[in-house]
Amino acid sequence: MLAPVNHISGLTSIVRERLLPVSGTVLVRLNQKVSPMDVVAEARWAREHVLLDVARLLRVSTNAADRLVKCKVDDELAAGVEIAVGKGLFPRSVRAPREGRVVAVGGGQVLMEVGQSKVELRAGIPGTIVEILPNRGAVIQTAGALIQGVWGNGRIDSGLLVNLAENPDGILTVGKLDISLRGSIILAGMVKDAETLQAAADLPVRGLILSSLFPSLIQKAREMRYPIMVTDGFGSLPMNSAAYKLLSTNAKREVTVNAEIFDRYSGARPEVIIPLPISSNPPSPREVETFAPGLQVRMRRPPFMGMIGSIVSVKPGLSVLPSGLRAPAAEVKLENDQTVVAPLVNLEVVG
Repeated sequence: MLAPVNHISGLTSIVRERLLPVSGTVLVRLNQKVSPMDVVAEARWAREHVLLDVARLLRVSTNAADRLVKCKVDDELAAGVEIAVGKGLFPRSVRAPREGRVVAVGGGQVLMEVGQSKVELRAGIPGTIVEILPNRGAVIQTAGALIQGVWGNGRIDSGLLVNLAENPDGILTVGKLDISLRGSIILAGMVKDAETLQAAADLPVRGLILSSLFPSLIQKAREMRYPIMVTDGFGSLPMNSAAYKLLSTNAKREVTVNAEIFDRYSGARPEVIIPLPISSNPPSPREVETFAPGLQVRMRRPPFMGMIGSIVSVKPGLSVLPSGLRAPAAEVKLENDQTVVAPLVNLEVVG
């Protein structure tokens, strides 16, 4: 049976595709070194469209309107610029209602894109450009530690990692935040109140790495302008030992938090990347695993949710669980030396 994989690795090759949501301009070149905040591509995107019915406004036929239109596709128009002028002693005119770009002309009408804004695509990780994706972005490769989470608020930033979680079940409070943490990425344990998220924004910090977050704070976390990554889930959950050990031992290093929104279809997950010096490229992590003895796994459901263990054996056929259900299962030795039988659906490979 194929196993879901959550990467928590001390050293691996990391290759990430960075893509614009729409066609644009790629700003980097092949083999170029980039930092996490470097812009690799940009595009202009219009939030609204305005349809101007020139024929109706000038009270002429569609063919006559097309002959009177002064603009063409891709023209950039300022607000108030004349688009068409009618005939006669007191001619009617049609003007651009707002600044924008002409995207279509014909049938007596003009379609404009307005409310245009610039979309900048940042590298997200420090590394080397190994492939250019024309008009859309680039592929970046780096090496270092990789810790993936279960939820992110869609932001990205880099900074020095500071550990405020003395143990995996630590709680971040307003009282632990002071001016010395400005510009830091904070390893913070749990957050249980909105005041703490706001206090971190007011410093400001460059990111929070949390073990868990109260569900009532999800919307507040999405509004924050700094990245927030949750490693284990929602509620009062301690950080799994694999992620906590790797993160806490790398305190005082530069890290990148890419709190990308989890997407099970594309494989995108929020993650922390810790660049490390290497003499040769380490192997890439395996994206697909099969449950087998010796694999390190994390429990995904209570009563052992978040605990790390290793598979002792995969049970043949279907096993009868304490709930009375029959399902594929494995015998797992947990980090506290307890051995349990767990359904495979409740396990994910860590590595």
